[in-house]
Amino acid sequence: MPNDLATLETQRSKLLEEFLGLHDLRPGSITAVTRRCGKPSCHCAKHNDPGHDPQFRLTRRVSGKTVTESFPNPTALRKAQQEVAEFHRFQKLSEDLVTLNEQICRLRPVEQQRGGWTEQEKKRLLRSIRRWRGK
Repeated sequence: MPNDLATLETQRSKLLEEFLGLHDLRPGSITAVTRRCGKPSCHCAKHNDPGHDPQFRLTRRVSGKTVTESFPNPTALRKAQQEVAEFHRFQKLSEDLVTLNEQICRLRPVEQQRGGWTEQEKKRLLRSIRRWRGK
């Protein structure tokens, strides 16, 4: 059986090792923005002209607000692209880990307690039943 508990736990260990191999990462998306300088005699003022060279920006959310960062040179842009790609890898690994853990939780047997419910659990259960019924 390919999805037995031992196999899934081995897969989880391999996934956790991949997490350790992650490098610098950061969330966001990188977009290219072309701009117009505003000078009437410039080529960018013409109707069909795309504008000046694209400026690359990293946009992300921080505490509910959008934060944008521009890159001063191509080296900084390449570094940011690698970090964003690494963040996407982190997200994929996280999704895979959660899916794997859900499977493990479903397969792992429930440990039975002797005596069933404790007195505290019984009282809590009765209180919630009374509240649910409306007393």
